[in-house]
Amino acid sequence: QVQLVESGGGLVQAGDSLSLSCAASGLRLSRYSMAWFRQAPGKEREFVARTGWTGSSILYIDSVKGRFTISRDNAKNTVYLQMNSVKPEDTAVYYCAAGGSGRKVETYDYWGQGTQVTVSS
Repeated sequence: QVQLVESGGGLVQAGDSLSLSCAASGLRLSRYSMAWFRQAPGKEREFVARTGWTGSSILYIDSVKGRFTISRDNAKNTVYLQMNSVKPEDTAVYYCAAGGSGRKVETYDYWGQGTQVTVSS
């Protein structure tokens, strides 16, 4: 059974940093592209960042470029999202996803349950 478990969310102030982790079981992450998405209340789930299975082919949504960094440790079967200089508009539930293509939600095969990130101003 495939499981993706996110952790690291919480309540922070604008300008702070936060590090999210996504631990996988039941699949070998080294064979999958991995992505982070987020969903704010009342909004659709949106793409945040993506890394290819080798750690290359990294993409970011424009609003997080220069602030967020996606990385992976295939040996630990874990993908990370380092969030720096967070803003109130980064407030959302953050989800990791495996096996998809690019920025499209519908292409990803596996999803975590999400972790809440709240940024106060």
